[in-house]
Amino acid sequence: MKRAETVVLEKCVYTPSSLAKLLDKILPFLGCSSNVRGKKVLVKPNLISSRGRSLACTDPRFIIAVVLWFVENGASVRVGDSPAFGSAAGVLKHLGILEELRRLGAEVREFSSSKDVLLRGDIRVAVATEALECDLMINLPKVKAHNQMYVTLAVKNIFGIVKGIQKSILHMQYGGSHRLFAGIILDLMALLPAHVTIADGIQAMHVAGPLGGKPLDLYCVAASSNPLAVDTALLAVLELDPEKSPIWAEAKSRGYSGVFPSEIQYPLLGPDDFHGSGFMAPESLSPVRFNPFRFLSGHLRRMFLAIRT
Repeated sequence: MKRAETVVLEKCVYTPSSLAKLLDKILPFLGCSSNVRGKKVLVKPNLISSRGRSLACTDPRFIIAVVLWFVENGASVRVGDSPAFGSAAGVLKHLGILEELRRLGAEVREFSSSKDVLLRGDIRVAVATEALECDLMINLPKVKAHNQMYVTLAVKNIFGIVKGIQKSILHMQYGGSHRLFAGIILDLMALLPAHVTIADGIQAMHVAGPLGGKPLDLYCVAASSNPLAVDTALLAVLELDPEKSPIWAEAKSRGYSGVFPSEIQYPLLGPDDFHGSGFMAPESLSPVRFNPFRFLSGHLRRMFLAIRT
């Protein structure tokens, strides 16, 4: 019999006092308290791009609140990601929090160094060493619709530990099947050190994504030490068919822990406390594999934005 997975669901708004109270309330359920003192903590938000609205990224107030909590509890905090466009510092500057993070004593990391790892199927991937060598990773996904993968939740955000352009290369090489591509993302989970997910669903992005969707006030935060359990819980929160999520469907076929609702316990709120939000995900999925011309133009654009930032 598999052990029960704990997912903490709670309602919150983007105010410093509300976020501070929320983190004090939920993190002890996940084993985060005074035991983080002296630890190297990597905070990994979704910093997809400095283009367009900040709605596509983890909310800057959410990032600041999490960083502040770990700094005040004695951790050495780094903030990093591998954005699709530009640099982590550039996106954080666009969000208006780059200098504030530095004032808090957090280091901004660009995932500039990497280690080659071999996933199942002899798929070689360059993974950021910052994600492999920290004592604890805090995964801060934004709850979003996704045109290719149905939704972006906890597991999809882990794809950001793949260094820079190789994310696009993986799209090109293995994007012929949504499930195959989902499997690569799932395989990355096994590489992570100790990690906790705190998903930002206070204001979600729905209808389309991961860049051009519409805002939806959901007021939901979901947290767990199992990212798959977070995905399962949030799919229930959003009243979506989990079988339409390639990541969830592939995880189910592998029998991974946290996929089935019966495996999850909710010490605070449950998914039905958020029902009726009206969240909409894409009815059909776009191909994962990039058009070669789109790939080349995207690569050139990334180089240009990296130089600017």
